[in-house]
Amino acid sequence: MSLHEAPPISAPLIPDNAPFSQEQRAWLNGFIAGLIAPDIAAAQGAPASPAAAAEEEITWHDPSMPLAERMKLAEDKPLPLKLMAAMAQQDCGQCGYDCQKYAAAIASGEEKRLNLCAPGEKPTARMVKALVEGAGGEAAPAAGEAPAAPAGVPKSSKPLGYARENPVEARFLSRARLNKEDSEKSTYHIEFDLSESGLDYTVGDSFGVFPTNDPELVDQILAAIRAPADFPIGEGTLREALIHDLALHSAPDALFELISYIVGGERRKLARSLAKGEDPEGDASTLDVLAALEKFPGIHPDPEAFVESLEPLQPRLYSISSSPKVDPHRLSLTVDHVRYLIKERVRRGVASSWLGERIEPGARFKAYVQRAHNFALPASGDTPIIMVGPGTGVAPFRAFLHERCATKASGGAWLFFGHQRRAADFFYEEELTGFLANGALTKLSLAWSRDGDTKTYVQDKMREEAANLWEWLEKGAHFYICGDAKRMAADVERAMVDIVAEAKGVDQKAAQGFVAELKKTGRYQADVY
Repeated sequence: MSLHEAPPISAPLIPDNAPFSQEQRAWLNGFIAGLIAPDIAAAQGAPASPAAAAEEEITWHDPSMPLAERMKLAEDKPLPLKLMAAMAQQDCGQCGYDCQKYAAAIASGEEKRLNLCAPGEKPTARMVKALVEGAGGEAAPAAGEAPAAPAGVPKSSKPLGYARENPVEARFLSRARLNKEDSEKSTYHIEFDLSESGLDYTVGDSFGVFPTNDPELVDQILAAIRAPADFPIGEGTLREALIHDLALHSAPDALFELISYIVGGERRKLARSLAKGEDPEGDASTLDVLAALEKFPGIHPDPEAFVESLEPLQPRLYSISSSPKVDPHRLSLTVDHVRYLIKERVRRGVASSWLGERIEPGARFKAYVQRAHNFALPASGDTPIIMVGPGTGVAPFRAFLHERCATKASGGAWLFFGHQRRAADFFYEEELTGFLANGALTKLSLAWSRDGDTKTYVQDKMREEAANLWEWLEKGAHFYICGDAKRMAADVERAMVDIVAEAKGVDQKAAQGFVAELKKTGRYQADVY
């Protein structure tokens, strides 16, 4: 069989020694075959498999639904579907897969890392681990440990620079604050040079960056555990490992387990409770690594054991806000600088602080391009588009507009943008005004939540413009949304369902079916996180 021939779908894909029952193994073989069948069918000119299409009907993979409710609906489902329910099927790409393929890789035993679902954070990682253990699989490996690849096989089948396992070097160029001085936020337009990286990208893609931790935070952690900065770890030092390799934001269960071996009495009981995911004092969700150490003052863990209890520092993905049609060697992001106060200590987002404060112009860093999962402009520039992107959710739509301007797309373009205050938080105001003037942008609807007595959000503007929005949809417009999955995206979808129900004179169920059909045909696309 040549490298380009498709394997027979009937061939078993799960090895006999995989830790599954005969029924589970049979189901997994069919499930994974369903994943690859559309690609094979497309190559052979055949229609996609009905089983694969049926999976798209699952509606309880909803990030706005609480985890416990999703798992209740999935309790009688096979392991891969339970895993997808735990992940909420956001398809953000942070894990390096889409959710369906990540779930299949975990269920088959191919992927041993169970904590890659970044949006779900610790609750999802715990649930994934519990599901795998319940199915008879092994728990996640120690922090930093990845499954070994067979001899002669590269770490990733994707080309260099297009997977988190195969990053390349890019160069940081500049940052410029987008908010005015009286804004409550700090958001930056950040530019990078790709000319020596070999990378190219398409609008809709995301850019993965490998940040470093705040050295000041690292020094506080070293002081808390009374460990020397130059203690040897691998080929470097403890301080270098904490800056470059280890996650310090959310204290992992393994750290509390380590602490439970060091302390005694009531403190041991507390540490063991925290290691099990319990929250006896009501502050577990606020505990980063430093706060966890401060909760058990005076401990002096062995530096190697401490490092092994932490999780690896993960890359961060951001929606690209530029078009290669303008400059193929320059890429930009739109990044909120995350900062918040907990118990008189300012917490900072890892990547956003690195990008917004510390990295210097000209610095080189590891990066990769994550190809978009079902998030792209229509093939024809004659097709109208509707874009909903409040705050930094405007990023891919800035890219879309630059692309449509460069290609002289004739279809209409309508943007819903919102933030707190127009005077302080109107990102890219001059650019958007210019797009209106040259026709690349047909309509701009703005929502400000802190101007006036009534809070107005993008979904409110959609409802105000319901008749016109429906007219655009009837003309074949593609609808796009980018932003927070749990709140904003769910609110926008509810608004869309209400608009459809009123326009078509149907009930909610029928309107939901219409929106679902838009999604299946690629006319409703989301980039959510």
